[in-house]
Amino acid sequence: MSAIVNSKLKTKFIFITGGVLSSLGKGLAAASLGALLKARGLKVTIQKLDPYINVDPGTMNPFQHGEVYVTEDGAETDLDLGHYERYLDQYFGQINNFTSGRIYHSVISKERRGDYLGGTVQVIPHVTDEIKRAILSVAQNEEDVAIIEIGGTVGDIEGLPFLEAIRQLRTDLGKENVLYIHLTLVPIIRVSGELKTKPTQHSVKELRSIGIQPDIILCRSEVDLSDEIKAKIALFCNVDRDAVFTAKDVENIYEVPLALYDEGIDQKVAILLRLPAKNPNLDQWEQLVYKLKHPKGEVTIGIVGKYVELKESYKSLHEALVHGGVANDLKVKLKYINSEELDKKNLEVKLSGVDGILVPGGFGSRGVEGKILAIKYARENKIPFFGICLGMQCAVIEFARNVLELENANSEEFDPKTDHPVIYLITEWYDYRANKIQKRDKNSDKGGTMRLGAYPCVLKEGTKAFDAYKKREIMERHRHRYEFNKKYAKDMEKAGLIISGASPDGELVEIVELKEHPWFLGCQFHPEFKSNPMKPHPLFRDFIASAKSYKNKKG
Repeated sequence: MSAIVNSKLKTKFIFITGGVLSSLGKGLAAASLGALLKARGLKVTIQKLDPYINVDPGTMNPFQHGEVYVTEDGAETDLDLGHYERYLDQYFGQINNFTSGRIYHSVISKERRGDYLGGTVQVIPHVTDEIKRAILSVAQNEEDVAIIEIGGTVGDIEGLPFLEAIRQLRTDLGKENVLYIHLTLVPIIRVSGELKTKPTQHSVKELRSIGIQPDIILCRSEVDLSDEIKAKIALFCNVDRDAVFTAKDVENIYEVPLALYDEGIDQKVAILLRLPAKNPNLDQWEQLVYKLKHPKGEVTIGIVGKYVELKESYKSLHEALVHGGVANDLKVKLKYINSEELDKKNLEVKLSGVDGILVPGGFGSRGVEGKILAIKYARENKIPFFGICLGMQCAVIEFARNVLELENANSEEFDPKTDHPVIYLITEWYDYRANKIQKRDKNSDKGGTMRLGAYPCVLKEGTKAFDAYKKREIMERHRHRYEFNKKYAKDMEKAGLIISGASPDGELVEIVELKEHPWFLGCQFHPEFKSNPMKPHPLFRDFIASAKSYKNKKG
């Protein structure tokens, strides 16, 4: 056994790889399998390994990477961590997402310190050992099962060290403690109506060429695979005939756990890993899917943002809106509105038919003026409004310009020389987790310089925020550099803005509302990161409820 492996470790490991092409749904498959095993009464943890060289996705373009998910402990991670938390109803953190950049950074730091005693540092064993340490770090609390998803596709050159590391772990931990699941594509040729298994065969061949024989093959397909097709895949890929499963396209992503259960994948996993025999309790999942398929009404929410062409950029936000709909027995229809295209001439047309307006987070000045126009429209027409992070900041700017009449009021992010910086860059704040003052250097690298992760917020009674949470203190996750400038707080409050949530010391404004409005709320944090289908976030629940009331009133 490798010296890296704790001989007393009792956790079973499931490694999920993908082949043929990206975006097949490894994250959803991993999360769904985790949900099934947890429903069997097992203690489950989960991890994503991303082969890209970036230390984390925090500075990556949303058009390339999609959403950056933020954990309680302030990790900026891949969006699959969002699926993991929503499906397993658990919080994860820094140890649950590693990139090649983070692995290599650790190895290079050790080399600079002399930890390798002057030896030649190589991919094997030094990089692979570091990957194995990262994997084993998630199994320190006597979890029954650890599910490890390997990002990318088999054959990607940057993913080879990760695959080599998980190959070694089977020898280190023993065959009875390690399981390999390979997710592939079985396409259908529409002209002939034929299902083609060759892409799966070649993908498994590529995996076997580096020493990994999958135990289970999960086949993404538009249709159910026949027993004959499954038998063919089993024969050519050297797996048991009952170890080939269909991952059929479903109407809603929350059907995936039930679909995989119907295929019997959790039972096969339990047999191969010698896990306790127990049928999962899936009542909650069945009730959720029933609600999603049988709504009692519908509301339309306009999402005014600059990444609307790539909906993956707002993944958690979309899901939180769906959860808010579930809480109200409603279907939530999303209308995407590109803020760059909004102007005074087309504003009313673009926003027609919406029952609520949501302005999400983002960075940079592009599209901001369109967001401010949409917020003004929501305020003046009493349309339910929800602003998140940058959306809240834009609401403050709009209020300053059009209610306080502070000409050209702005954020220092967009205009560093503005006469009225109602949103400004703070250089220090009190970090309640670290119990110390955190300072920011304006000239520092972009990565990791934001207020990140969970921070406490104290709510003011008699406000929409307090009505939603029904408690005085909350914890919510942040990802931003700029803050509400309290220099303008008194004037704004006199004009009708309510500061309904702030940090315990009162220095950081977290939530603002409007007095004379049915439901107008902006929050500096990202509530979407703490919503899951079984526990819809209270702010999304109440926002959707207000949209329903607005729709009913306008007839």
